Amino acid sequence: MRSGLYVVATPIGHLGDMTPRAVAALRDADLVAAEDTRHSAPLLRHFGIDTPLASYHDHSGAGARRRIARCIEGGGAVALIADAGTPLIADPGYRLLRLAAERGWHVAPVPGASALTAALSVAGLPTDRFRFEGFLPAKAAARRARLEQLRGEECTLVFFEAPHRAAAALADLRDCLGGQRMAAAARELTKVFETVLRAPLAELADAVAADPNQTRGEIALLVAGAEAAPSAGALPKQAERLLLRLAAELPPKKAAAIVAEAFGLRKKIVYERLVSG
Repeated sequence: MRSGLYVVATPIGHLGDMTPRAVAALRDADLVAAEDTRHSAPLLRHFGIDTPLASYHDHSGAGARRRIARCIEGGGAVALIADAGTPLIADPGYRLLRLAAERGWHVAPVPGASALTAALSVAGLPTDRFRFEGFLPAKAAARRARLEQLRGEECTLVFFEAPHRAAAALADLRDCLGGQRMAAAARELTKVFETVLRAPLAELADAVAADPNQTRGEIALLVAGAEAAPSAGALPKQAERLLLRLAAELPPKKAAAIVAEAFGLRKKIVYERLVSG
């Protein structure tokens, strides 16, 4: 095995997703740098791998990087793994990769499972363009401010979320992006209790809030991008139809506010469309 750093993907749940190349890389390496050695030790035991383990995560000090550097610069190979999935995808490791670049180490990916691509593959949303946002801010005000910044993005949005914040995050997604946007909640992918719920954000937020089981385990939230207006001053067809129906019963500003919230549009644009005829 050539001396250097190997970024090795491990299963996100089902151990059958471990690739033969990943097993060989971990077995042949001189050192495995793991996000949490307590989590990774059972994985190595399952595949009969007895390579020494060392802890490496976001809060590792210079000492941990020095140990890895000594191994590689002494002619050895180090395999970097996360707790699950592909390292560096919402996981620690970039400081180590930066050190590798500075010192000219050989770096090689050993690809495999990724919660990001697994969720995209089953969400039923466009995947030709997507924006991965990782974890949203934990505090509600900061989370809403971030979502307001993303309101006009036309590509699919992908978030990871902690179980205890999933319901609150979905409620904020609904309120900030519009309840009519199609979305998906992918939970515990490849594991025993895997579920994928697909519905408009308003329905999805209600479903997750009503079922405690949907806020357990690893969760990815995916939301369709904003629908581009066909032309200046125009609205999406569904928004246009709803606006006309509401305008027959409600004052213009009230009708415009309801449509803007439902479709994640700016109230000023919707109102101007209504009054311009």
